[in-house]
Amino acid sequence: MSHQKEFVDLNKSTHDRASFDCKEPELNTFIRTLASKHMKSGISKTQVLPATISLPTNLVPIFSFFTVAGSTIKRESLPHAEGKKLPVYPVPVFLIAQMAVHDTYQGQGLGQITLIQALKYLLNVNEFMPSYAVVVDCLNGDAEKFYLKFGFVELCKHNGRTRLYLPMKAVIKLFGES
Repeated sequence: MSHQKEFVDLNKSTHDRASFDCKEPELNTFIRTLASKHMKSGISKTQVLPATISLPTNLVPIFSFFTVAGSTIKRESLPHAEGKKLPVYPVPVFLIAQMAVHDTYQGQGLGQITLIQALKYLLNVNEFMPSYAVVVDCLNGDAEKFYLKFGFVELCKHNGRTRLYLPMKAVIKLFGES
């Protein structure tokens, strides 16, 4: 089975959420039961990389997905040299709230492809609603290593997880934007 070339908005009447399994119960539960509700409520946006074929149920399997939302951080959580340049009120950031690759397709570079797509998506949003950085809360040590490999740096510990960030200036530079 192969995947389509483009990520699309999650559509519960089109995409087979029930069969998605990345071996992380929290992420599986999110895509299966919460992602559509959160989109409908305006809390977040989920995009999926669908397969090129439908199942007998007429639903399309999901290879990977990412969910993004707006958030804020306190300037005090940033390294002093960065934080002192920012206002004292909460600083707007983008949050990659969820990101996962189906277990069957892990180890094939889809994590990187999904992250790149999420960053491109947020770069596009940044043109209309600027934010200081992209933030991720790492589910575990493997996730932390993954994001660190792509230039994210530790921001703080948040809700028992390591919170990493990548300044939007770095995202802009990454994609050659001015």
